[in-house]
Amino acid sequence: MNAIMENLLTRRSCRSFLAKPIPEDQLQDILKAACYAPSGRGLQTWQFTAVTDRSKIQRLASVIKETLGRDGYNMYDPQVIILPSNETDSPYGKEDNACALENIFLAAHSYGIGSVWINQLQGICEEPIIRAILTEFGIPENHTVYGLAALGYPAMELPKDVSKKGLVKIVT
Repeated sequence: MNAIMENLLTRRSCRSFLAKPIPEDQLQDILKAACYAPSGRGLQTWQFTAVTDRSKIQRLASVIKETLGRDGYNMYDPQVIILPSNETDSPYGKEDNACALENIFLAAHSYGIGSVWINQLQGICEEPIIRAILTEFGIPENHTVYGLAALGYPAMELPKDVSKKGLVKIVT
């Protein structure tokens, strides 16, 4: 099996991270991979914001926890979060950001970095307390965050041999 297929078939969501920093050059590569994701009509109306300050990450998690009433919520205490945001009025923003998140997850996995999709922000971006933090992070007021990537080195070994299923048809 080639390396790309190996990476695709072995990536798993990680929900427990070590307190170990991600090297800057690898984070830059992961962000570059995000920029190379497909975007509708090639418009690239997105922005990718990486947050490496764990106190800022946990402040955002705390506000999400309060807003959604989810006791114990901490976004799995990652080392880094990457928030793809997109122009709210972009007809392709949600789909573009989903493609970018997949690139982020696969690029992270290629470096042995775990990842998980966090989707809680898409419905609460405009809550004033949430928007204040997003603005502090430099996310434009006219952008929505549909999902974010939580990244870090896995605190436990992730399963390698997992059976996935779905309906597949080939029409000839």
